[in-house]
This record gives sequence, C-alpha cells and structure tokens, in this order.
Amino acid sequence: MLLSCPGAVTSCSLSAMSRLPVGRTVAVASISLIVLAGCATPPEEDAAAESDFCAVMVTNSGGLEDRSFNQSSWAGLQEAEESLGLAAQVLVSTSETDLAPNVQSAVDTGCSYVLTVGYELAAGTAEQAELNPDVDFAIVDEIVEAPNVKPIVFHTAQAAYLAGYLAAGVSTSGIVATFGGGNQPPVTLFMDGFVDGVAKYNEVHGTAVVALGWDKVAQDGTFTGDFEDTAKGLATTQAFIDQGADVVLPVAGQVGEGAATAALEAGGVSIIWVDNDGYDTLPAEFRPIILTSVLKNTGDAVIASVGDSQSGAFTNDSYIGTLANEGVGLAPFHDLEASVSPELSAEIEALRASIVDGSVQVTSPSAPN
Repeated sequence: MLLSCPGAVTSCSLSAMSRLPVGRTVAVASISLIVLAGCATPPEEDAAAESDFCAVMVTNSGGLEDRSFNQSSWAGLQEAEESLGLAAQVLVSTSETDLAPNVQSAVDTGCSYVLTVGYELAAGTAEQAELNPDVDFAIVDEIVEAPNVKPIVFHTAQAAYLAGYLAAGVSTSGIVATFGGGNQPPVTLFMDGFVDGVAKYNEVHGTAVVALGWDKVAQDGTFTGDFEDTAKGLATTQAFIDQGADVVLPVAGQVGEGAATAALEAGGVSIIWVDNDGYDTLPAEFRPIILTSVLKNTGDAVIASVGDSQSGAFTNDSYIGTLANEGVGLAPFHDLEASVSPELSAEIEALRASIVDGSVQVTSPSAPN
C-alpha cells in the first residue's frame, strides 16, 4: 500500500486496512487519516498560488511507473500543471480493489477534472460520471459513453503496421513474434497492425517472414494473462526465441521488461516497445536491444483535454490519435540504427505517408471509431 503525498502533487493508493493486524488498526487508521487528508486535495496555499483549477488522475492496477500509459498520462498531466498553471495530483491503484474507490476519491477532492487510465477503470468512471455531471472526466485507452466523459484512444495499429514492416525487414531468421498481456482491444490493436505490417513486407519483397503469437483472422494468440509479472514475459519470449524469433513485440506493460531480459540474455534478438519510447523508460541496460517503440502521444492528448476543461471548452468528443495527427508513431532506432538500411527506412517513411493519405488502409476490429 503506497501512501506518499509529497507536496501538491499527490501519489496515493487507497486500499483497505482490513489486512492489518487488529492491534495496529487504530494507530494506523489515525496515521492514514492524516496522510489521506493530504491525498484528498493539495494544500490550499500551493494550489491557490497557481490556479483555482485542479485535476486528478487515477491509474489502473499497473501502478504509476508502468513504463506504459499510466506513466505517459501522468507526464502529460504534470506538463499541464507547469504550462497551464493548474494543480495536479494522482491516485495510484495497485490492485483491482483500489479502482472504484480511487475514482470516488478523485471526485471527492472537489477537482473539476478527473483522468482515468485503462479499461479497468471504465465501470468506475461511468458510475462517477453519472453521479457527478458537473465534473469533466477523460479516460485513456477506453470508450465510455457519457455527456461528461472524453475518451482518449489511439489507432495504434497504424504505427504497429510500420513496426511489423520494420521487424520483417531487419529479421535475419525470417521469424518475428508478438504477445499481449490480455485479449483486449487496446492490446490486440497493436498485434493486428504488427502482423499486417509483416504481411505487407512479404508482399512487397516476395519473402515469407513468419509472425508468431497472433492470428488476426481468429483474433486469438499468445497472452500472459496480466500486465505485471515480468517472469511470464521472460518465459513467453524465450519460447519464441527457441522457435527462431529474433524480433519480439510485447504488448503487456511491465511484463514486457521480462521480454527485454530474455532478448538481452539470448543475444541477437531485439525488442519493439509500446506506448512510450522504451529506450528512455526502460533501464539503460536494455538500450542495445530496443529496435524502436510504437508510440502513443498520450501526453499531448491529456494536455489538450485538461486545457479544454480548464477553459470551459470541454466536450465528450473522442480524441483518436493517428499517424496523420501524430497521435501515434514510431520512435527512433537509437543504438540499432545501423541495422536498418537506408532503403528500408525510406520504405517505412513512404508507407507512413501512404497510410496518412489513405492509399494504404490499416484495419482492425479493435480500431477506434
């Protein structure tokens, strides 16, 4: 249970104290009430010094430093705090039991804007939005239909298509792979784009690169069942490596770090990260094996959304990140740039332009509308 509330920026996990020994409950409850009072709202003098407007973010159960969309969303809200002069705080969920209570606690702060992250928070967001029509809500990577909820979603299949083409182009074994944390649209959207990108490379070059881990037609494939257990990522990736895969795309949050460990230990295997640039967010030891990352520009979308709320221009119209509006994209090749030929790089850029102008269509049953 994390109860850390430094300054005006709050990081709190509200989980039940029923797990504590009975003899300690009263004492800890007293301390927790003091700490949670700080979690409920930033100190008045700090908030007033910047703005009367405040915003609260609630993470999913993956926690704040997930090297994924929680981390990117919070970075965006922190940037909004700096650039827009608002007060920001975050409630960190570390288990499923934290989710609904944390959304309730976010509303209880009295802030006008609540940002929730991930499908796990959809039900809690919908419930609180209905109960609090004067509060503006936004949810990342999920659709909640309500007059005061703005979905922030991304057509990641478009960028993953480029990543699949890249993976097929750099593979020396002719085998690449992908896996997910769970069979959910925000996950399978990456996987659809990736395998279609591999297929496109085969079509253009007359090759037969194999993509393990996902069957787009069946909409089924390899999943670890969670987004936190790095040991599962290591085991899953090792199984792919044993089958000859030399480029792997994990779409599984922190589980992907296990994939990076397997690739580093195996040698000659590279990883494509998702959501943010893994070269920057993963431990530095993994930099030599990060080929690229499929990016979601969550931060800018969050800044725009909270800015609209602050100015009174908030709507429930979905934000959909695409290659055209630079809501999604590919990160640089960093240390592995030499493995990407100028010809392949030019092909990827031309393919990006074709997706943007509509001459190449990237489709998925999970694509946001």
